[in-house]
Amino acid sequence: MMPALAAQRRGCRGLYRLYLRCQAAPRPRACHGWKMSMKSGSLSYILPCNRLPVQLSQVRVYTSNGQKKDHGSEDTNGSARGETLHKVETGQDTNNAGQKQSSPKQPIQVKVKAVLKKREYGPKYTQNNFITGVRAINEFCLKSSDLDQLRKIKRRSPHDDTETFTVYLRSDVEAKSLEVWGSPEALARERKRRKEAEIKYRENLFRNQRLLWEYKEFFGNTKPRSSTAAMFFKGPGKVVMVAICINGLNFFFKLLAWVYTGSASMFSEAIHSLADTCNQALLALGISQSARTPDPSHPYGFTNMRYIASLISGVGIFMMGAGLSWYHGIMGLLHPHPVESLLWAYCILAGSLVSEGATLLVAINEIRRSARAKGLSFYQYVVQSRDPSTNVVLLEDAAAVLSVAVAATCMGLTSLTGNPYYDSVGSLGVGTLLGTVSAFLIYTNTEALLGRSIEPEQLQRLTELLESDPVVRAIHDVKATDMGMSKVRFKAEVDFDGRVVTRCYLEKQDIEQLLQEIQQVKTLEELEAFMLKHGENIVDTLGAEVDRLEKDLKQRNPDVRHVDLEIL
Repeated sequence: MMPALAAQRRGCRGLYRLYLRCQAAPRPRACHGWKMSMKSGSLSYILPCNRLPVQLSQVRVYTSNGQKKDHGSEDTNGSARGETLHKVETGQDTNNAGQKQSSPKQPIQVKVKAVLKKREYGPKYTQNNFITGVRAINEFCLKSSDLDQLRKIKRRSPHDDTETFTVYLRSDVEAKSLEVWGSPEALARERKRRKEAEIKYRENLFRNQRLLWEYKEFFGNTKPRSSTAAMFFKGPGKVVMVAICINGLNFFFKLLAWVYTGSASMFSEAIHSLADTCNQALLALGISQSARTPDPSHPYGFTNMRYIASLISGVGIFMMGAGLSWYHGIMGLLHPHPVESLLWAYCILAGSLVSEGATLLVAINEIRRSARAKGLSFYQYVVQSRDPSTNVVLLEDAAAVLSVAVAATCMGLTSLTGNPYYDSVGSLGVGTLLGTVSAFLIYTNTEALLGRSIEPEQLQRLTELLESDPVVRAIHDVKATDMGMSKVRFKAEVDFDGRVVTRCYLEKQDIEQLLQEIQQVKTLEELEAFMLKHGENIVDTLGAEVDRLEKDLKQRNPDVRHVDLEIL
């Protein structure tokens, strides 16, 4: 019994020494959990392995005031565990003499990462915002004398006529408004009072305009304005005024001829001339309204008023001209009646043919001149509705000349055969011609009002001009819309080359002084101040490059009036 127990004890001691040797021996890979298998005699043992992987890292967060925070609690514990583990690996069993020493300790490498603490600005941050003097006076109820005491900052102007303009810090303006009014509640009451006064002023706008007119000579004109009357002595305005005078006379004489003869065709001609006169008066109103200067409610102006007037004119031609002509022709077919002497009708139609032809020639010459200036053909200029007012006059007068010919032919057949149905058919023909013209006018003006794209060749020229600039890497989402009257709005998202923009900024700086500033940077505060200073200047340089590109586009393409370049 005792020999067997002694043998078992010797086997256990040998097995324990073998386990310690395995722990001290270097292994090519880490073991996890119960992985070591050993065999002694007929018994197999599974021994635990404590060589678990340990990853050590440390992150230090620096704030803008130089404070340091260590996020290394886990790393510290990990280091302690690593040292304990290393002790286990390199330890020597004091009860077993002669065992080999373990390998020397390896140094623990800790990676330190310094990052700037993120500043929380909140959902609304306006402390660094700039506002103009006009906004400061209107929104914060201040006087111009109140702004004299505030800091004035010169910034790059968004307007083409000025390079720089003066702005104020919003925080300074808010503090000054509280100083003037005492409390936010008093400021809110003053804003409400001024809003009510503004509403009352708008209600009495007519009376105020009359007062301004009375004192116009005393105040004088603050800026030159184009005379509306001068627009009707040249270009489309001249064509419209000539057409109004001629069509008004034609309507009067055709109406007398219809009363004398009772001809359905003559009635259609009289209605046609009346419709032309009313529509061209509407065109004149559209031309005068399109010359209005832009206001806050209509920042892009009133150019589209010409297209709106032309669209209403087309609808009027269809309703008054085509509709009444068809109605009178159908009634003549259903209830025919004999036609009286047509001599006076022929004379009036001849005079109408001459006058309508003269107006037609005036419109044709105006369109040819405008099409030549734009580099377009006569057909392209008319179809694209570049000048809606002249287009309406052209088409109305062309339809008038053709309708006079149709009416004269049908009246001649009626006088030769004595059959009044030919006269009614002539009325239906004039109505069909007017309906075709009105449909064309409605279609072209609707397309113009919807905002169609410019010609692909012109869009390609604008795109190549942008892409050929060194600060532009690529452009995307290009949109060029014809706003009417040869005014184009261009929009594109531009991918700028930051290196070229930075080089443009460095070319304007003293490099030696900049190098000295870099060498003087020793702390995090100095680094942050250096980066904020030159970062803002580089952003201003980028804005100046955007303004330069927009100015180049407008100068090389006079049709481009509004350019929106978005930084991608």
